Formats: sequence, C-alpha cells, structure tokens
Amino acid sequence: MTCGLRDNTGMADALKPGTRSSRDARLRKHADYQRVYRESRKQFSASMTYFYSLRAAAVQNTDDPASEPLRSGDRGGPRVGLTAGRVMGKAVDRNRIKRRMREAVRRNLGRLAADVDVVLHPRRSVLTIEFSKLDQEVARIFSLVQAAINQPRPSAYSPNNTAIQMKGRRSREARP
Repeated sequence: MTCGLRDNTGMADALKPGTRSSRDARLRKHADYQRVYRESRKQFSASMTYFYSLRAAAVQNTDDPASEPLRSGDRGGPRVGLTAGRVMGKAVDRNRIKRRMREAVRRNLGRLAADVDVVLHPRRSVLTIEFSKLDQEVARIFSLVQAAINQPRPSAYSPNNTAIQMKGRRSREARP
C-alpha cells in the first residue's frame, strides 16, 4: 500500500548541485538592467526588442572604478530580465505577458552558454500570438545572442587594427 505521496523525480534534478533554478537566471537589480542598456544596442525582432551584454569576468577589474563588486550569490551563467510597462495594458495583461515570456525563456535558456545578461521588451502582440511562435522567437533571439558572443571582434587597441586607429585622422599628404 502506498502512503499517497507523489513521485517527485523531477524535483531531484532541481536539487542537484550545479543546476540553476529560474530564480538564479533572472536579472533582479535596477543597476544590472541599467548596465545592460548602457553597454549594448537595441536589437529588434517580430514581437519584442532585446538588449544583451556580456558580464565581467570572474575576477573583478580593480583598476576600473565603475566595475561593480562580484556578489557572493552570482553563480555565473546567463541571466534574463523582462519588462512590461503600463503601456502594455492593465495589470492582468502585463502579468499574462510576463508569465508567457518567463515560460518561453525557461524552455530556451539552455541555448545561452556564456555569462550574458539579456533584457527582453515584449510588445503587446505577445498576448495574442500562439505560444509556439513566441517560443520559437525567444529561441531565435537566444541563438542570435550566443552567435554574436562567439564571434571574435577586433580590439580597437590592437596594433593590427589600423582601420580603427586611423578613423577620423587624415595624413598630411591627403590634406588640400
């Protein structure tokens, strides 16, 4: 005879060390949102706009006074923030948008491997589109973010990158 307890095999995975809960994968502080906005450009997709920024390395840069100290609770990995302002509608609509977005993010968070912060700004159309389309769009955004992070970018201070160093400068021979 059973004692009436349900099988919680799914809970065992959530309690394993090294796994992340959805709470760990969220942007929660205003300063984190502001840093992402400051360090990135607005990107567009069909039903939302998004921003992303690579987080600082595990070692804090002590030479830069603007760098924030590492928090003991920051375990690394991707973090996602959602916004749904009053222009989205009443609280019921905003909460529904956020619930749908959180579920789509939860399903696709594995596509992001780097320590990156992503902020998603959904449009009101997120309320009415099919969830499968929303899920595909979030998957596409996360794949684009990961691909952009994996692309090597030339450094502005690299000695081999003369195009960036010479930008805005004209040689004496070229002057009229």
